[in-house]
Amino acid sequence: MRAALAKIDREAWVRFFAAIGGLALAFTAAVFSTVFRYAGNVLATALLASAALLLAGLVAVISVPYLARRVVVARMRDAFDYDVTREGAGYLILVLVVGVAALNTGNNLLFIVVAAMLASILISGIASAALLRGLELDIALPQHVFARRAVWARFKLRNRRRVAPAFSVTIAPPKRPGTRLRRRWVPGVFAFPPKRPPERQWVRIPDLQWRVVEAPPAGPRIFDGAVYFPYIAPGAVGSADVELNFARRGRYRQDALGVATRFPFSFLVKTRRVTLEREIVVYPSVEETDELLEILPMITGEFEAFVSGRGHDLYRIREYMPEDSARHVDWKASARSGALKVREFTREDERRLRIVFDNPAPGAVSEAAYERGVMLAASLAWHFAAENTELEFMAQGCAAGQDVYGFLRHLALAEPAAGESMMEKIPAGTDDYNVIVTARPRGSIPTALWACSYFVFMDR
Repeated sequence: MRAALAKIDREAWVRFFAAIGGLALAFTAAVFSTVFRYAGNVLATALLASAALLLAGLVAVISVPYLARRVVVARMRDAFDYDVTREGAGYLILVLVVGVAALNTGNNLLFIVVAAMLASILISGIASAALLRGLELDIALPQHVFARRAVWARFKLRNRRRVAPAFSVTIAPPKRPGTRLRRRWVPGVFAFPPKRPPERQWVRIPDLQWRVVEAPPAGPRIFDGAVYFPYIAPGAVGSADVELNFARRGRYRQDALGVATRFPFSFLVKTRRVTLEREIVVYPSVEETDELLEILPMITGEFEAFVSGRGHDLYRIREYMPEDSARHVDWKASARSGALKVREFTREDERRLRIVFDNPAPGAVSEAAYERGVMLAASLAWHFAAENTELEFMAQGCAAGQDVYGFLRHLALAEPAAGESMMEKIPAGTDDYNVIVTARPRGSIPTALWACSYFVFMDR
């Protein structure tokens, strides 16, 4: 019950009942004005007639246009696109030929044939419209998507009709609009008098206005293919898993999809536009490129040397020092070499690594070098996130902290921008090891960072 009440458009119903009440009062005033006219009371007749006219005018100005616009908006949401098929074009030519023959010969049978052929077109349109209006579309998209890596999306098409099945339905993106300037119903305010300042207007009521708006720039869409459902039983849900593969990082949007059918006679492809706003942020590719495989052993080696200490993973066997504990002496190695040797381990409990993406200014590097830098930073973050490593991420305008997916989302939407270098924001005097992806000149890097950082330059 609550769900049903939540779907009710309260404002529209308030306007409707207000209009009914206003018209009832206007009708009552008109009836009494007639009564007073027969009674000879001219003043009462004039007042009641004026009141009836004023109430009817207010209803006509305030409520009727708003309700009419709501109906128009609802119809626009269920608008259909039509494309004539080859079969339909051939059928229309045949109808024209038979119609010309009927006019020339005056044969009543041919007129009946033409009428039956035209009726079949009408029945086809009614049947396909009823089929499409009874369908409900939904899409389940994956949460984390990487460029150049296939993921699966699930398309669900529900047949809300309890009696009739759905046949031959295709889901495909609608055609893109040909112009960026379009007229739409947008929320507005009905004000009277219209040209006065807001504080001096007598009436201000929320309304819908037909205005020219600039359409958002057409960006890359999530889905450009087609999904076909041959049959959906009454009240059932048809589903299809579709493979998605994005070549580049970035933001992908899907504002609408089309549900199309040729049922029942394939005269027309009728498409119902379904508003279905979806958005996916595609992370940079984390494939193991030659550049990553080249620098990863060096980063890993320098990092382990930086955090060498006590732990469980053997780092190296070295000479015994006076401050070393006797329990770490490697007696076998000592016996073979004739000198005391100790085992040194990596500090697994303090494996802290900071990955820094130092965003360059526009024009500092080429687009290809910038994309390689973004992909390399994402690949390093993804690789070390899978290891037993405590990570921290830094970039201009990025508040990811230790969240690898937040850092990947930042890289997915990153663009060259002028700003302060991240070199000045890296905490000094800590035990963290830094991997810095930057395009800054080598001479501008602080000397203190060279001992605890590995630099990946975007101009490589």
